[in-house]
Amino acid sequence: MARHRSHSVAFKRQVAQEFIAGETLHGLAKQHDILRQLIRIWVAKFEAGAFDEDVQAADLIQEYEARIAALERMAGRQALEIELLKGALKHAPRLGSATTSVVTGPAVSPLSGGAS
Repeated sequence: MARHRSHSVAFKRQVAQEFIAGETLHGLAKQHDILRQLIRIWVAKFEAGAFDEDVQAADLIQEYEARIAALERMAGRQALEIELLKGALKHAPRLGSATTSVVTGPAVSPLSGGAS
């Protein structure tokens, strides 16, 4: 069964730097118990600057801003729905002092005879 581990950015950066400094893929893979292909990916990302703290911080901020925008849209939709329902409730016909129930509906008027 395959196991999934999550490695810190500092660890990935360290392994990539060790490879660039001259360590072999086989040696690093064996030493850290990780796949050689994973090391290749980390090295490519390291060389592209993906492990820089500023890049990570910018990515995280962008992710948070997108989430905030989605939550603001959701809150706006809910506020509109609340206002729509308040308006509908304000203009709904009143049944006077008759009691109503969500389960049974309005009480039957004695004048209507109750059953048909």
